[in-house]
Amino acid sequence: MGTGQQRALAELAPRFVLPFAGCATDFSTTFGRRAPLVVEIGFGMGDATARIAAARPDTDFLGIEVHPPGVGALLQRIDEHGLTNLRIVQHDAVDVLEHMVAPATLAGVHVFFPDPWHKKRHHKRRLIQPPFVALLASRLAPGGYLHCATDWEPYAQQMLEVLSGEPLLANRFDTWAPRPDYRPLTKFENRGLKLGHGVWDLIFTRAT
Repeated sequence: MGTGQQRALAELAPRFVLPFAGCATDFSTTFGRRAPLVVEIGFGMGDATARIAAARPDTDFLGIEVHPPGVGALLQRIDEHGLTNLRIVQHDAVDVLEHMVAPATLAGVHVFFPDPWHKKRHHKRRLIQPPFVALLASRLAPGGYLHCATDWEPYAQQMLEVLSGEPLLANRFDTWAPRPDYRPLTKFENRGLKLGHGVWDLIFTRAT
């Protein structure tokens, strides 16, 4: 972890990193307003997260990430861009969703490029599994959306199967979704596209 990330953690975490809580959080108090709330799970180094939050100032964002370098990097971006609509929880996503997020309250959930765990014996470690998707769906408000993206086609196929099997969710498209304007291309994604690699987006909504 670089010195800038360490400094950001020391100086900015008290303001922008929420401690894990064992009960539902009133996010309108956290952000000082009532606005749609979108959760991003596993934001990596946070570049896309910060860019999305900057482009959607009328929406509040909660990023969940366990790795300190990524948290520090996103804190740097929050500071650089003066973002007020973004907070972080450095904790396991399942715990956060089960305890801190009340059912039927989220406007959206983003899961961008989760680890594909390429080897077959590791597929059980993939994030997008039926129990986790059921939890995500339960936290979405009616009409709220779940947006997943991956650059690994076998994982994309599994995501499509798992999401299609969740009774609370409906696919907005027949199969794959066009990349929405709000999801920026990452450097890694741009490089892959130039090499002919595909990227698959899936957008499902919770039935009203």
